[in-house]
Amino acid sequence: MSYQFLFILGLSACLLSCTTQKMEFHKNKVISHRGAWKASPHPQNSLASLQEAIDLGCEGSEFDVWMTSDGIPVVNHDADHEGMMIEEVTYAQLLEKPLSNGEKISTAEDYIKYGMKQDKTKLIFEIKPSSVSKEKGIELAEKSVAIVKKLGAEKWIDYITFDYDIGLKVISLDPKANVAYLTGDKSPQELKDNGFFGFDYNIKKMRENPQWIKEAQKLNLTVNVWTVNKEEDMKWLLDQEVDFITTDEPEKLFSLIR
Repeated sequence: MSYQFLFILGLSACLLSCTTQKMEFHKNKVISHRGAWKASPHPQNSLASLQEAIDLGCEGSEFDVWMTSDGIPVVNHDADHEGMMIEEVTYAQLLEKPLSNGEKISTAEDYIKYGMKQDKTKLIFEIKPSSVSKEKGIELAEKSVAIVKKLGAEKWIDYITFDYDIGLKVISLDPKANVAYLTGDKSPQELKDNGFFGFDYNIKKMRENPQWIKEAQKLNLTVNVWTVNKEEDMKWLLDQEVDFITTDEPEKLFSLIR
């Protein structure tokens, strides 16, 4: 066996090892809500808040996406940005009003590209329902999946949405995608039957229906709960061994886990 062959074999093994290592995301249940922005003040859904979540070592960082009037998916929590309704203005118009830290409002594509510079914190992609029409919401779902596929970002992305039809559309476009539902009006069995990855329900809803946690776990569905900022709720969910906890205060949750 030649030294050249051994070198190539060793290089291939190294590349395989590096690729495998690249997909080893954190497993600590902590999902920062709109990035980490509260303890170290950053604009919500900014690249700075995403970087803070990454630096903290969160398992995931959630971000919210709307579509402008000219069809650009952008990252922002509210339906408006500085008084401009996102679905009624162009992306160029949004750029006229930067975030409080000077950042421009990110496109979903730029935001994901930034998140893909690291390989430990997943990106939790919330597709917002359209206030214009059901069709606009479905169009945003289609564009969202297309962006993720274009970037090769599937390993980084989990999807969440309040619109059940948007969730179904994402599943139809990418049956391997992890898609969780937010509204809280579907049982674990309904979600399982329709191909969802799990549910992501409000803490009040989970307090009212604690049995859903065990039902979901038996069905191999993931359980995420939002937005959990009280220590007593965090402790209760940790005792229930839920998969993820979405919080505005990841530092507090880390202190309980560690």
